[in-house]
Amino acid sequence: MITATPQLMFQGELADAIALWSRAFPDMTIEELSGEGEPRRVQATIAGQKLFLFDSPMPHDFTFTPAISLVIACDRAEDVDRLAGILGEDGQVFMPLDVYPFSPRFTWVADRFGVSWQIMQGTEGAA
Repeated sequence: MITATPQLMFQGELADAIALWSRAFPDMTIEELSGEGEPRRVQATIAGQKLFLFDSPMPHDFTFTPAISLVIACDRAEDVDRLAGILGEDGQVFMPLDVYPFSPRFTWVADRFGVSWQIMQGTEGAA
């Protein structure tokens, strides 16, 4: 069997990201793979998607880019609004909450860590 799991690399903010995302996704699960005290590498499951999350001990000159986004499909517009509010706190809005040809309720935000989220009602596709 071959599997592919996205890995997101942070620089000292992994615990804060986990705290924010746990507010947005109460059913998020975390399995610590390594680290003592503060998590260093974990496997998270968000809305059914497994992710590896890594807190780099070494500084680097790059971070996240909006070219890669986590797309979250919601059944209800209220869920889109709630997630946009939490994930967009102190972040950046690329496309404001609105009606778009591909979704009756959509937004594209980067959270304060730079992770890009496309949050939509329905599953027709994202920007």
